[in-house]
Amino acid sequence: MTAKSIDADSLHRQLKGGGEIALIDLREQGAFGQRHILRAVNLPLSRLELEYRRLIPRRDVPVVLCDAGEGLTDKAADILCFAGWTDVSILTGGVDAWEAAGHILFSGVNVPSKAFGEYVEAQFGTPHISARDLDAMQRRGDKMAILDSRPFREFHNMSIPGGVDAPGAELVHRVRQAVPDEDTTIVVNCAGRTRSIIGAQSLINAGVPNRVVALENGTMGWMLAGLDCARGASDVAPFPDGPADQWARAAAAKVADRFGVQRIDWDGLQAWLSEGDRTTFQLDVRTKEEFEAGHIPGFRHAPGGQLVQATDEYVGVQNARIVLADDTEVRAIMTASWLIQMGWPDVAVLAGGIGKRGSEEGIPKDHVYELDLMSVARISAADAMAMTDAPMVNFSKSLAHRRGHPKGAQFAIRARAMQDLAPILASRWIVFTADDPRMAVLAAQDLTRAGVHRVKVLDGGNAAWRAAGGEMEDGIGQPYSAEDDVFHKPYDLELDQAAMQRYLDWEVALVPKVAQEGTLTWPTFDP
Repeated sequence: MTAKSIDADSLHRQLKGGGEIALIDLREQGAFGQRHILRAVNLPLSRLELEYRRLIPRRDVPVVLCDAGEGLTDKAADILCFAGWTDVSILTGGVDAWEAAGHILFSGVNVPSKAFGEYVEAQFGTPHISARDLDAMQRRGDKMAILDSRPFREFHNMSIPGGVDAPGAELVHRVRQAVPDEDTTIVVNCAGRTRSIIGAQSLINAGVPNRVVALENGTMGWMLAGLDCARGASDVAPFPDGPADQWARAAAAKVADRFGVQRIDWDGLQAWLSEGDRTTFQLDVRTKEEFEAGHIPGFRHAPGGQLVQATDEYVGVQNARIVLADDTEVRAIMTASWLIQMGWPDVAVLAGGIGKRGSEEGIPKDHVYELDLMSVARISAADAMAMTDAPMVNFSKSLAHRRGHPKGAQFAIRARAMQDLAPILASRWIVFTADDPRMAVLAAQDLTRAGVHRVKVLDGGNAAWRAAGGEMEDGIGQPYSAEDDVFHKPYDLELDQAAMQRYLDWEVALVPKVAQEGTLTWPTFDP
């Protein structure tokens, strides 16, 4: 099986057609974030083998690969076709040809979701409050609760003083337990705009009797107003007790009626899964801790708020079927209501929730058969520490590398390893490592195929080094590769206020640009 080709105009028509299609941009996230096709899913060639089964689970779904002329598409097509994917095409001329044909390119990441947030604010008139006004409320001692709609790690890193973490789909689920007093104003925030707007509107759609507002521009708006964020906050909204849980279930049921959320029973789900001409994603929208404690085999973790905020990171096939599950249906319904409003045509909630079927523990990982295609030399952490003359290469993400890596290891990107590691390829031995040891194995296989046989993979990766007492260091050091594997947020490396303002302006301007692009529309619901 070999890959076909597709031109830009044909791809544009196919994206508008309503059928299933996976448009995959193979560049690193930093390059992707500079300019890309709106509906493209970013799956860097560096991680392709680890992720394509999750994002493109059906082997005969139409897949279109693109890049910006770096030669990534041919390599990816070989991998997918060899693995049995049968309908693979390459966009002729890549993103440059798309632009030359008169089609629009976008900057940023998770753009469809970010644009949708702006559309929701305009469509529903989601109320907001400025950072200055919120600060004044706090100083007056007004009755208020600040609910942060981001995952705990983001909240813990930087938050509004006095905030409580209640990520995305948890808001309606936990709000009556967290804010039992109806006279308390509820302020929903995130880092920027999208999750603040969606979170606040979720509570309003659910009929929360409190006054609800979104914090305008989130923590970035707070800092741009000259106010200090908290660091290390750990308050989390509690799970609901009986009355609070009953309220949440009743509220979610009303939302389901309003937005036409369908429920699917177990037999119906099995029927969907048996239909070979459709892709069905099975997603568990609870917290990571709940998912790891027990989930239905075949379901993957996709916390509800993040699924709406970054749908393209969990669902790689446009117009696929999506089945959502939780324990009470509340979080699944709220998430489904937003996916329906985003234009996903077939979204259903597993009737009755997970129940006794939640028998699988931990985080499931696909079997990556490519790891078994070629053996690589291994080295223990203790032996690697003794090889003081062997350069060490870290294939973790650059932000993770900055936070901590084995002393002496330098950052590199797998897809460019042969070029970027040229200065050390003549070394007697090179040690490859990563936070995810599979990345180091794949990189070692790449070099072996290219004729470099002096590579050893650190068994257990960076975690094994740390566990063996190996010295760690932070910072970027002298990287072998440019740091374009991540599209940096304005606060990733330093607090850049000018970049924050540019980011917020970018979000606000998305909706008319999406309308002009022409492949993405959202259904209309009455406010």
